[in-house]
Amino acid sequence: MFSLFSIRRRGIIIRTRDSLLCDCCLLKNIPRLSSLPAATSFSMGSYSAVRPLLEAKRISSPLEFSLVQRLDMLDVHVARNWIPTRYMSKESFELKTENDVVRFSMGRIVDNNGSQTKGKMKTKRVKMSKKAKLNELRFYRLKAKKKITSPNPEVRIKYKLEKAKRKEVWLIKKLRKFEVPKAPAETYDPEILTEEERHYLKRTGEKKKNYVPVGRRGVFGGVVLNMHLHWKKHETVKVICKPCKPGQIHEYAEELTRLSKGIVIDIKADNTIIFYRGKNYVQPQVMSPLDTLSKDKALEKYKFEQSLEHTSQFIEKLEKELEDYHDHLARYKKAKDGTPKDSVINMCLDNIHCKVLLS
Repeated sequence: MFSLFSIRRRGIIIRTRDSLLCDCCLLKNIPRLSSLPAATSFSMGSYSAVRPLLEAKRISSPLEFSLVQRLDMLDVHVARNWIPTRYMSKESFELKTENDVVRFSMGRIVDNNGSQTKGKMKTKRVKMSKKAKLNELRFYRLKAKKKITSPNPEVRIKYKLEKAKRKEVWLIKKLRKFEVPKAPAETYDPEILTEEERHYLKRTGEKKKNYVPVGRRGVFGGVVLNMHLHWKKHETVKVICKPCKPGQIHEYAEELTRLSKGIVIDIKADNTIIFYRGKNYVQPQVMSPLDTLSKDKALEKYKFEQSLEHTSQFIEKLEKELEDYHDHLARYKKAKDGTPKDSVINMCLDNIHCKVLLS
């Protein structure tokens, strides 16, 4: 048995609040060191893990009897009432009793399931100073400048190509943020119009001056909102798409038909679409659909799309330049290997003779 004096004599002094539970374990019955396993672990988060060690009592002196009696009275209050839950850590200590020596080892975390895992040290991020950041930027700029001003054209082309490809990947990631999930299509009965009705609506739409512009932002919530506002007083509305790429007018027509539930009467060559609202038209409560972009986001998306288009064209141009350069090197090497040495020597002598005559 180990008393408080034997612990002090071995140089172990326990002073923390959480260590009072350790005193209970040591001053109460631990029959013999040989009877304990080589390493016994206790959890500081639960008192029930220590309870099996506190059963029998062996007292060798009156002083120990008084200490044990006091600890019996205080063990429940210390473990449950006196130490609040927020001060009880989940770390466990390990009691090693090899060669009749008591040793404690900390640093194992007890999970909620009861398994023990080693505590992971959190690596602190080292903050770079302003001077270190400037030095790093200067280093990369010098490295890039060496590649740009390299006498080898292959190095210059490859550097520009890698930079353009990195920009292309970055632009694709940016454009993915503007993808809006389409709402489930509502079931509606499209009206069937006769040829006479179509001809009348076409002439009416051409004569009237009300129109909705679709600019560089493309189709967004404001375009559909304006169409519904025009349909308050007019049966038809013209949608003018400028600028518009070849074939893009049909994509706009399909998208506007889905969002506005209108009917396409005619698509003109000057990128104008005439829409009819329908005979049984009822103005919706939400005129701007939820699965469309706002005006600002549509403009931002257009800028990224334009930049991506120019970047892809630039990549194609650089790849063609690199291919032409490799072809030029292959032709030059082939011509150099095909010419005999005598002809090369004669050409050099002729050049020297011409220089002498000119001088």
